[in-house]
Order: sequence, then structure tokens, then C-alpha cells
Amino acid sequence: MELTELTIKQSHEGLKKKDFSSVDLTKAYLEKIKKIDKDLNAFLSVAQESSLAKALEADAAFAESFGEPKKKIGMLCGIPCAIKDAILVKDQKCTAASKILENYVAPYDATVVKKLKDCGAIILGKTNTDEFTMGASTENSAFGVVKNPHDKTKVAGGSSGGSAVAVAANEACYSLGSDTGGSIRLPASFCGIVGLNPTYGSVSRYGLIAHASSLDQIGPMTKNVEDCKIVFDAIKGKDPLDVTSVEQKTQDSISKIKNLRIGVPKEYFSGGLDKEVEKIIRDAIKNFESSGAEIEEISLPNSQYSIACYYIIVPSEASSNLARFDGIKYGLSVKSENLLNVYLKSRGAGFGAEPKRRIMVGTHSLSSGYYDAYYKKAQEVRQLIRNDFANAFKKVDLIFCPVAPFPAFGIGEKANDPLAMYLVDLYTGAIKLAGLPGLSLPVGKIGKLPIGLQIIGNHFQEDLILSAASFIEKSLT
Repeated sequence: MELTELTIKQSHEGLKKKDFSSVDLTKAYLEKIKKIDKDLNAFLSVAQESSLAKALEADAAFAESFGEPKKKIGMLCGIPCAIKDAILVKDQKCTAASKILENYVAPYDATVVKKLKDCGAIILGKTNTDEFTMGASTENSAFGVVKNPHDKTKVAGGSSGGSAVAVAANEACYSLGSDTGGSIRLPASFCGIVGLNPTYGSVSRYGLIAHASSLDQIGPMTKNVEDCKIVFDAIKGKDPLDVTSVEQKTQDSISKIKNLRIGVPKEYFSGGLDKEVEKIIRDAIKNFESSGAEIEEISLPNSQYSIACYYIIVPSEASSNLARFDGIKYGLSVKSENLLNVYLKSRGAGFGAEPKRRIMVGTHSLSSGYYDAYYKKAQEVRQLIRNDFANAFKKVDLIFCPVAPFPAFGIGEKANDPLAMYLVDLYTGAIKLAGLPGLSLPVGKIGKLPIGLQIIGNHFQEDLILSAASFIEKSLT
């Protein structure tokens, strides 16, 4: 097995046993990126010098720990990872895949990055994304499309497409992405890796370039479920720099599947779901049931409104968040004869089509005379969606459903039809409106293209989700 194929745990054991060094491991990933990424476009920047310097520090830490049984080295020490280019890493570019931030260098670390650095993690570089994380295919990047490693004519999913491809193609041991409407789970499903969207508030958003602040959440993207738990445990927790973050209580996990109640929402298995995708998901559910779980059909009646609701709330928040990119404080600035034209020309030249679309939709939804009809109404529907999930979790422990209605689609297939692209979030957007955690687990393939099972839990039930995912993962191997 090549070094780049190892999981976090396998890499950690190899480092402990001196089978290889962190420098060896880091060089292997850097060489892999150099060799294959020109065909994938997963990375926007690679931090070769700093990653090798950090690898030397990690090797020194391991050397000091030898013969010192009381001195334990964390699981992430010396392990190379990749960070989505909407999450700040000090002294590295953070572009959000937008021309308006093309030369912006982050002055500080995001909290999740600081936590990884404190663990001794090696940051290889920054990964491609839809511009300002706005998209479901990573075709909206100002720096080119990310290609699916299983079939380079297909999309990687979005917006964390670069982070997903980096892990799927063994260009990084793990990565961080962010999820606003499905941006971790969708590319994880399309690329055949594990991706966790944590409960809103369980992971600090400090240092994440904001898209829609009431939905954005950072999460891990990994080769298997065990790695996912390792990374999640490292980055979660309350942060005084993010008032929406909370300290999680001890979570539930499962030792036995018997009597675990699984809800299957009938609305998620209706028209529009690819028949082959449905068979793979139902087979995974049936396999879980055969181990002793109770399967119950449930209803989430208001989920049919989730796309319409989402695409009012998200553009509204985005129009507010993106107002700061004005050509004055930082980023692209187009010189002009007066201040107003600096604003207009800088934003006109710097933003791509999708950010412009969302800014206009959001500004309209928040404007006088339309606020009540659009934004306020969407927030009322959001509460109904939350209520649906709250009622469901009175009956069941977890919810199983597809991540997407189909496998990865062709590059350019939906690019000119925004409404068709928005429908890709059909099964992932509702839980974001409710602030719930959800995980994508690869459970099969259609041809070469992976299919992900979505496992949804109640608030702060990530350990329960991970336990169930681990059981299914083991049953498939």
C-alpha cells in the first residue's frame, strides 16, 4: 500500500513505529498532487515549504516521545490534510475561488485551523470550491472546474468539490469542507468518501468566509468513518470567537443495532429519484434492518418547500455578507473617478455570475415591500420544516435517505440552468434549515460513480450517526 492510501490511524501507527517519517508522508502527498492535480484541479494553492517545515517539527515531536510512555502524540500529528479555500489559514491565500479575493492573504487562522495546527497537523494547501461556496458542482469557481477522479467528464459535487477530490484521489489524508446546503455531503457522495455536516454550532465558524451565516458549518471529509470521528473530535467545541458555537454534552453511541429505530422519509423516495440510486439506498437500509434495527416510514411533509425556502434565506444572508467586498477594505479594487464607481466596478469585475445572482435575489427579498412576502414567509416555512424533524425524532433515532437524486452528472450538463442546479440540494437542504447533523457514507456504485447514503440525526447526535455509519461501513467490506 502506498503512503498516500493510508488512513489517519494507519498513518499514525506507521509514524509511531518509525516505518516512515512525517516528511516522507508529506513528500508522498506533495508528489501525488504534482503528478495528478493538473488533471483534477482540486488544489488552488500548495504550501510546499511550510508543510515540509511542519513535518520536520512533527518528526521531532515523535522522536521526543520515543521511550517516554507517558508522552502521547495525538492522532493528527504529522498527518497531511487539505483546507477548503473559504477557510482562513494564516499567511496563505484565501480566495473563496473568486477574482475579488484573488490576491487576499489571510492574516489569521480560522479556529478549526488553529485546532488542527495545535494537534500537529500538516496543511498541504487550499482546495478549490464554488465561488464563495455558492454551488453544487464546483463549476462556479473563478479558477476552473474540479473534475471527479472516478470519471473526469463528471462533476465532483459542490461546493467542497476540491476537498472531496483531494481525499478521494489520495492527494490528502483528510480535508475540511463547509456545508451550507449540502456542500460537504454532496461532493462526498459524488466522490465516494465520508463527509460530515455537523450540527449548527458544534464547530466554530470563526475564520470561515461567510455565505449564509445561519446555515454555514465546517466539517470533516475523510477516507473512512473512523477518520471522520477523529477529525470531528479535534475541531468541535465552543469558541469565544463564535457566539453561535456551543460545548457539546456527552453524546449517544450504539453498541448494538437491535431496537435502533430508523426513519425513512417517504417524500425522499418519490418521483425524481434515479431507480438505481433508490435500489442501492434501499439495499443499505435493508442490510441495516437485517442486523436488528427497526425501520419505519416517516413523513416530512414540508420538505417539499425546502428548496424554495432555502433559496430565499440563503441569498438574503449572502447579499448582506458579501456587502463587505466593496473594493475599499481588501481584495480587488478597480480605480474610478468617484467612490460609487469604485464600488460598482470592483464588484462587477470581481464577482462571478452565481454570487451576482444571489446578491440580486437576496437584496430583492429583503427590500421594502417584499420582506414580508419573501424573507419573513421563508423563515415561517423554515420553522415548519424544523417542526417536521422534531416530530420525526420523537419516533425514530436516525433518518436514512439518499444524499442526491442521481450520481455525479456531466460537467456543463446543468451549468446553464440555475434552477436544475438548485434541485441538486433536494435531499440535503432541509436539514440545514433545521440545523441538524448529517453524514454521507459511500454504499455502492453505478458503473464507476459512487452513491452515498445520508444518515441524519437529531441535534448533537454526531456520535450516534458515526456509530451507525461505522456499522454499515464494516458490513460492506
